[in-house]
Amino acid sequence: MLDVIVIGGGPAGLSAALVLGRCVRNVMVFDSGSYRNAQSTSLHCYLGHDGIAPQDFRDECRKQLARYETVVIVDQKVTEVTRGPGGFRVVAGGRSFESSKLLIATGVSDELPDALGVAQFFGRSVHVCPYCDAWELKNAAVAVYGAGEKGAGLALMLRRWTHDLVLCTGGSGELSAALRAKLFEHGIAVEEGRVEALEGEGDCLQKIRFESGKTISRQALFFTTGQHQRSELMRSLGCDHNQELGTVCDDDGLTSVDGIYVAGDASRDVQLVIMAAAEGAKAGSAINKALMKAEGLM
Repeated sequence: MLDVIVIGGGPAGLSAALVLGRCVRNVMVFDSGSYRNAQSTSLHCYLGHDGIAPQDFRDECRKQLARYETVVIVDQKVTEVTRGPGGFRVVAGGRSFESSKLLIATGVSDELPDALGVAQFFGRSVHVCPYCDAWELKNAAVAVYGAGEKGAGLALMLRRWTHDLVLCTGGSGELSAALRAKLFEHGIAVEEGRVEALEGEGDCLQKIRFESGKTISRQALFFTTGQHQRSELMRSLGCDHNQELGTVCDDDGLTSVDGIYVAGDASRDVQLVIMAAAEGAKAGSAINKALMKAEGLM
């Protein structure tokens, strides 16, 4: 019986494992090898690591965890989780493991507008988060793809980094008169035609082509078309879910199901690597305290 099983080998899961390892807890981390930022060249807004490649960051985290003999990392995808009277049973790679507590840190997946050919450019010249990628595009010709209030909000936000902005609504007529006026006030053009494709060389965006035949030159595109939790495990285990913020949990990451914690992008709306790592550390500390209480030490 392990103390904790962590599902997810990103910054949240590894950070929790570090805290728990330093508490001499027996921890097993399962890492499927699938990451939201797999195509990104660098991560940002993490003091001390700004600009590091995501894979280099994960490698360094694993290197530091290697000194803690009670922490084991398994490169397998979890295929099944069940809850029993003594804790949780996890199946991965055809093997079964049990633990008292469970931390799910599997993050989210962005819903790419694949019909536009976004995958070719994603993580290089097509992005989701201005805090992560807009600084490198200061004063560049940037497009925003998104409908209604969300699309307009992202375009207005990007006004902080560049004056050369075009909002592409994808043919949606959801812009209110007030939003149109605000976009006009800040010099943001609006293209309401349906986008047919993104064009460029390699992973560098150059043009946006509309169904009408019109093209506009753009160096980058930010989109807001939604996201979903990467794993359905929390739903299958009965954890309460909120449409806006994901899995419902308290400040320590404890969900509505006793013994199940969540950390990282799957639990909050501020989706920065440093925030995910902080949530993982906080959840790790809370899990250790819960285990101490069960052991009669608190």
